[in-house]
Amino acid sequence: MNSRTTPRPAAQTPRFRAHPAQVVAAAFATTILVGTGLLMLPIATPGPGGASVLDAMFTATSAVCVTGLIVVDTATQWSAFGQVVILLLIQVGGLGIMTFASVIGLAVMRKLSLRSRITAAAEAKSVGLDDVKGLVLGVVRMSLVIEACVALLLSLRFLLGYGEPLGRAVWLGVFHSVSSFNNAGFALFSDNLISFATDPFICLPIAAAVILGGLGFPVIVQLRRHVRTPRLWNMNTRLVLAGTLILLVGGTVYLTAVEWSNPATLGPLDWPDKLLVGFFQSVQARTAGFNSVDTGAMDSASLLGTDILMLIGGGPAGTAGGIKITTFGVLFFILLAEVRGDTAVNVFGKRLSRAVHRQAITIVLLAVAVVIASTAALMVMTEISMDKLLFEVISAFGTVGLSTGITAGLPVPGQIILMLLMFIGRLGPVTFASALALRERPATYELPKERPIIG
Repeated sequence: MNSRTTPRPAAQTPRFRAHPAQVVAAAFATTILVGTGLLMLPIATPGPGGASVLDAMFTATSAVCVTGLIVVDTATQWSAFGQVVILLLIQVGGLGIMTFASVIGLAVMRKLSLRSRITAAAEAKSVGLDDVKGLVLGVVRMSLVIEACVALLLSLRFLLGYGEPLGRAVWLGVFHSVSSFNNAGFALFSDNLISFATDPFICLPIAAAVILGGLGFPVIVQLRRHVRTPRLWNMNTRLVLAGTLILLVGGTVYLTAVEWSNPATLGPLDWPDKLLVGFFQSVQARTAGFNSVDTGAMDSASLLGTDILMLIGGGPAGTAGGIKITTFGVLFFILLAEVRGDTAVNVFGKRLSRAVHRQAITIVLLAVAVVIASTAALMVMTEISMDKLLFEVISAFGTVGLSTGITAGLPVPGQIILMLLMFIGRLGPVTFASALALRERPATYELPKERPIIG
């Protein structure tokens, strides 16, 4: 009797699944490449021929990463088509590539797969998965409403106050509204907003949009639901609001005081205008990048103060960059607890988990390492002073966009460094590091404890 042998199933090769952070990084990179291609088209520039690869890629990176650093004048070097492309890149980069993709998926499929929800959660910094669908739709609605309101105010001002034709006024209003809410800092004027430095009807709506975008979507959602019941605010909202208020007031006082008599900035202005400009510059240092005075003419002490504001940035899960207010706040309370000798770190009546301690320290150390290494590299390449190079590096890493005017003059390797900084800064140091990791390595054992001498 012949026995029939059942063949063994062939061994299946485990299928590689990308980490959500890797998907987010790949989506940002792909969008930058698409934007680069569009900006290289002859129709994107007013003159004959198209933009160079470097100029197009730098501009696309700055727009997608909502930074605002430029190597060519946005107002004159890009045609209407090129400016529309920049606007769309800002909007997509501000909302988040994965958030934007999730909206398209919802419109087409009426649902999100589990993997899409995980990816959207990674992009939107969402804690849970059940609320991702509502969060994504809420982010889009909220963004469009705020941008529409600011665009209306700006359009009316350009139309009635400056005599711009209706079409031009609306375009200026829409572009600067989207650019400000997404903390991008791109402007359609060659001097950015210096011509409107003393106009509160231009500066204040833009500043309001920057602040709202910098708060972060979770904070705006919670304020909308519980604006009259602060006791229901969570720790994230309390940290962001308190930090924002302190940094805005402190930044305004500091920058106004230092620049008060500077003949190249606030010196010639009356005191109400000085306060307006000082407040506006303090707001823009929170990762927006518009400027109503010549940043390159500011005092070195002002540049240093702006460096600190740019590095801290705004709230998480929003359009702002930097290490985030919450990270800075956590480090402050860790320091306070250590000085007091407390055994636990308590913030607004709640105890912080040690995982949050490690995450905050990791973000700051990575940020400092990236900033120092990039500044040192630029110092080797150029003869520009360290304070200006440091300012440019932090502006790129914090996705701010303020510049002392040296970006376009940097050598090609220097501009590539700034592009990488904008990309890393938009993703966030931890997200970027996790995107590079092929797999997680859970510990299966613990080593014995030992304590070195600290301090």
